Amino acid sequence: MMRSIGVAIIGCGAIGSYIAETLDKDLVEGFEVKILYDRIPEKAYRLSSSLTTKPRVALRFEEIIEAEDVDLVVEAASQKAVRDYALRVIDSGKNLMIMSVGALRDLRFYEKLREAAKRKGVKLYIPSGAIAGLDAIKAARVASIRSVTLISRKPPHVFQDNAYVKSRGIKLSELKEPVIVYEGSALEACKLFPSSINVAATLSLASLGPEKVKVRIIADPQVSGNIHEVVVEGEFGRIECRTINKPSPKNPKTSLLAALSALATLREISESIQIGT
Repeated sequence: MMRSIGVAIIGCGAIGSYIAETLDKDLVEGFEVKILYDRIPEKAYRLSSSLTTKPRVALRFEEIIEAEDVDLVVEAASQKAVRDYALRVIDSGKNLMIMSVGALRDLRFYEKLREAAKRKGVKLYIPSGAIAGLDAIKAARVASIRSVTLISRKPPHVFQDNAYVKSRGIKLSELKEPVIVYEGSALEACKLFPSSINVAATLSLASLGPEKVKVRIIADPQVSGNIHEVVVEGEFGRIECRTINKPSPKNPKTSLLAALSALATLREISESIQIGT
């Protein structure tokens, strides 16, 4: 019997906790959470105590890269965590899954990670997140893609702590109709909305890059969850894809599908047959 793939999770918020709890229940076979790490140790201890396997809590990041029983590190914390830890994880010879994909809007940083992964013979996994259609978009890119547009609608409360929205003087609590809070490149969107538009970075990496993908973000008081519409045009034809997300039970700012996409990626890692592009 083969040894389970040892997993370390960085970030014990909504997505990190959901992944840990699902793996703890063996709903995705072949993985075992070995280490939990969070900048607030109490969150990691609380999550560990709720799990059957009682993974150990790392008080220093170095404990993860030094751990011989960890094969895969899952980042579920923040863009800053990606910048601080991603290259060190890869250089330690461990596989890495990144959820805070907005950090990869810096293509030089992305290329540095890609080259390091190639050099070390490890994998860098980027789940599709809270959007659908990436399989078709990757296929379309083999020929050519002319334009990519992402339109994201979110409940106003999602933006209540966002500095850019505050600077525009938008009174979120008083909105009666949808209001465009941002329109521009995916590159700038990922900078201004670091915790709520990771899908823009993922879409960019799968298509034209963060400077060429167009993003429109709408605060819409008529929706209860995040809605992402993707429109792609090129030599292949036209793709229109709309995803209506339900929020994560533990964090209404996060779509449940984002966590599910990470688990689906893990399932593909452990299976011998791959379906889809």
